[in-house]
Amino acid sequence: MRFKNYSGIFFLAVASFSCVNSPDNFPSTPEIEFSSIEYIPTSGPDSLIVSVNFKDAEGDLGLGATEITPPFNAVEYQRNNVGELITYSTRPPEAPTYNPIDWVIDPIINNAIVKDTIWVVQNPNQYNIYVKFFVKRNGQYTEFKWQDPPFYTTFNGRFPRILNNDQTQAIEGNIRYAMLSSGWQSIFRTDTLRVELQIQDRALNKSNEVTSPDVTLSTITKD
Repeated sequence: MRFKNYSGIFFLAVASFSCVNSPDNFPSTPEIEFSSIEYIPTSGPDSLIVSVNFKDAEGDLGLGATEITPPFNAVEYQRNNVGELITYSTRPPEAPTYNPIDWVIDPIINNAIVKDTIWVVQNPNQYNIYVKFFVKRNGQYTEFKWQDPPFYTTFNGRFPRILNNDQTQAIEGNIRYAMLSSGWQSIFRTDTLRVELQIQDRALNKSNEVTSPDVTLSTITKD
């Protein structure tokens, strides 16, 4: 579960799943197919929920809460040519200006708090489900990039381990991935959207990408 708060908009990513024993000829790289998308308004933040069906030969899907060391670490701390951390005050010309994606304040590095603002690069392998949003305007789709201003965030996230041990087992099932936000209506209103998803196993094999049909929030609203 991941919770982010940027510019007054709240994001929550959760997942649920089921699995069964499956034939031995299942793919080693996970395979997914689009299942559904729905929008659930509430008196608080609203949920946009997508689900995909999956198949995987090894069953190495999902990440535990403690799996935060390489290759699943959140960020890479940037250092200069003598190995020193690059701070905002010592940043080189090519460094980005301050934003909450490229810079972290007072991080814990090697079990010690570094009292400064440090340049980082986000590690995509910290996630195991990847989500992209596209908005259709004038007949053309354009990606809506949450990582850009003013949001500086992502709807990429993690779903938990499907198998609780490291035993190899072919599995199939459904992942239901919910994204909670108070901003869906204010941002997208009556826009035509589509959502693209991909998952990754613990061996860092990425699945195929699947895409939702064209939708508007009103057409997928559930009571």
